[in-house]
Amino acid sequence: MKIKYYKDTDSLYIDLSEKSSKESLEIVPGIVIDFDENNHIVGIDIDRASQILSLSQVEVSDFPSKKLVLST
Repeated sequence: MKIKYYKDTDSLYIDLSEKSSKESLEIVPGIVIDFDENNHIVGIDIDRASQILSLSQVEVSDFPSKKLVLST
C-alpha cells in the first residue's frame, strides 16, 4: 500500500494494489474509488485533501507489516 499527496492538485491517493484501475466510482463529491477488472478496490482518491483531512500527521497503529518505508 502506498499513500501519496499531490500538492499541485491537493489530492491524496491511497494505492491499495499494484493492479491497474479499470473502473472508477465517485462515492461522494471528491472521493473516488478505483476498481480492477475483478471489481476489487485498488485505490482511493481524495480531492481537496488538505481541506477535509488533517495532513500534518500520519499514524500507523497495529499494522501487520514488518516493513514501513517513509519517503518525501
